[in-house]
Amino acid sequence: MRNSILVLALLLYFFLGGNTNAQNKPGGKVHPAPEKVTFELGTSEFLLNGEPFQMRAGEIHPNRIPKEYWRQRIQMAKAMGLNTIASYIFWNYFETQEGTFDFKTERRDMAEFFKIVQEEGMWLFLRPGPYCCAEYDFGAIPPYLLKYPDIKIRCMDQRYTEAAARYITELSKIVKPFQVTAGGPIIMLQIENEYGSYANDKEYMTWLAKLWRDSGINVPFATGDGPTTYMLEAGSLPGSASGLDSGSSLQDFELAEKMNPGVPVFSSETYPGWLTHWGEQWATVSSEDISKEVTFLMENKKSFSLYVFHGGTNFGFTAGANSERVEGAKSGVSHNYMPDVTSYDYDAPLTEQGRVTEKYREIRKVIQRYLPKDEPMPEIPAEILVMSIPEIKMEYFTSLWDHLPAARKMVQPQPMEYLDQYHGMILYRTKLIGHKSGRLILREVHDYAMIFMDGKYIGSIDRRLNENSIMLPATDSEMPVLEILVEEMGHINFAEFMIDRKGITDRVVLNGMTLMNWDVFNFPLNDEWVSSRGKTGKTSDRPVVFFRGYFKLDKTADTYFDMSGYKKGIVWINGHNLGRYWEIGPQKRLFCPAGWLKHGQNEVIVLDLHQTQAASIPGAESLR
Repeated sequence: MRNSILVLALLLYFFLGGNTNAQNKPGGKVHPAPEKVTFELGTSEFLLNGEPFQMRAGEIHPNRIPKEYWRQRIQMAKAMGLNTIASYIFWNYFETQEGTFDFKTERRDMAEFFKIVQEEGMWLFLRPGPYCCAEYDFGAIPPYLLKYPDIKIRCMDQRYTEAAARYITELSKIVKPFQVTAGGPIIMLQIENEYGSYANDKEYMTWLAKLWRDSGINVPFATGDGPTTYMLEAGSLPGSASGLDSGSSLQDFELAEKMNPGVPVFSSETYPGWLTHWGEQWATVSSEDISKEVTFLMENKKSFSLYVFHGGTNFGFTAGANSERVEGAKSGVSHNYMPDVTSYDYDAPLTEQGRVTEKYREIRKVIQRYLPKDEPMPEIPAEILVMSIPEIKMEYFTSLWDHLPAARKMVQPQPMEYLDQYHGMILYRTKLIGHKSGRLILREVHDYAMIFMDGKYIGSIDRRLNENSIMLPATDSEMPVLEILVEEMGHINFAEFMIDRKGITDRVVLNGMTLMNWDVFNFPLNDEWVSSRGKTGKTSDRPVVFFRGYFKLDKTADTYFDMSGYKKGIVWINGHNLGRYWEIGPQKRLFCPAGWLKHGQNEVIVLDLHQTQAASIPGAESLR
């Protein structure tokens, strides 16, 4: 009788819409009923319902992927033999203005993302920061914090902790009902990220863990650090699983077990690809190398997460930058600046546009060899359609100089964050009194400056090349006007130089004389502002020009715009910022998802810093 009642109860549960959804699809194990599921940290491995569980995760970032493709990307991960999605959550994408949160518009609906993960029969390893790195602007920390001149981040600075607490409190409201303890897919949450590469404040790490617990998060915690003694000592937390970036040898795992005993150790970032900066060649990792690493992990039953399974795109101004310490006998200690390209293709198993690569197939074969017989591999889903649009004829539209906002008066230049601007461009203008030619030095210009005298373009100063000066030619003008237009190229997202304000961050010096009394003009280049610009009746050969073109479509699909005919700038399609292009490469094509195109007439706007003549824009079907 007892067995009959149990069977009847189970039938009623599933008939009435129990926790089945898409989890019953071929190749995916059904998640047990909510009250039956437990996920715990054993002394050496993860335990799912008390049994050893190998987490096979693939990292994707919902903020870098069109919302309409979230499900397809997750299905692609499942079809490669993965059972978990790992995901950073980028704080600054949800709080673009201090104290105002948006968890609904565009790619921000995290409740929907969590729901889709569960419907597709996958678990979720959540990595919500507050710091993420991820080659994302300022490592996902909101740049509004940089308006405080002496702010310290990732520590117990009260201004930072108050902001982080506000974010965690808001995000926790969305996370709580999706925890495995509440019948959801979230099995584990990472505290901070690679903290041992940045600092050693254990009070801060402990505070973060307590804040999550106080906010109702009761799933196990993990940390993630490089497999070195000092990183693990500074970044690990007792009682939290130790993630390794990456764990690629038994020695790596043994070291982590020694540094933080009694908890599972896993490879939290196994790298099938790598990042690329402007001016470099595309970074690649061979299929052979990553297949060997996945073989090691599968053979030794080590849990892992592929960083990244699929990267997506740094739409708009979201791409970050890296920096490294540079030491020299004469220059002392400084650092370089390496801005990231718009595409986050990352040479990942799934391309930026969501297509299967040979690397995907090779990793899939490796995983399939080790899968239990009761866990068959799903078929690979259909790929998203892609097309090449007809070549677009462009025309001169207007000049940035025709749309100057009201000026702010200040004695010396200030960085844009002090003026409540966090992206785009900023213009500094002054009259030269005293010295009127000679060596102009911009003390700490971030990141790319264009110099003009009396409206004539003189040249550029590129932080990426460690430049900070230019020669001003002699002039007959009694009081020449100096203008410095500065473009920010992404806030540094990793390691010790993350306090990275934009614009002119110190002062301007001409032949040793500090230049005073400036007019400052802000150009955040918001999508709405760009879309509302009117056509200028006149044309000019002065650089920093908007071009515009129209094209008609009778069908839509994903596509790429080939910007090889332009020099350096930004592209908007129907009001959506696709990101940056630059003739130095390697990226010359920008991805545009189908959802940003329209049947009928479409508009493209290009802001180019150097080109003054319109050029046509061809279409393409791939990044390169």
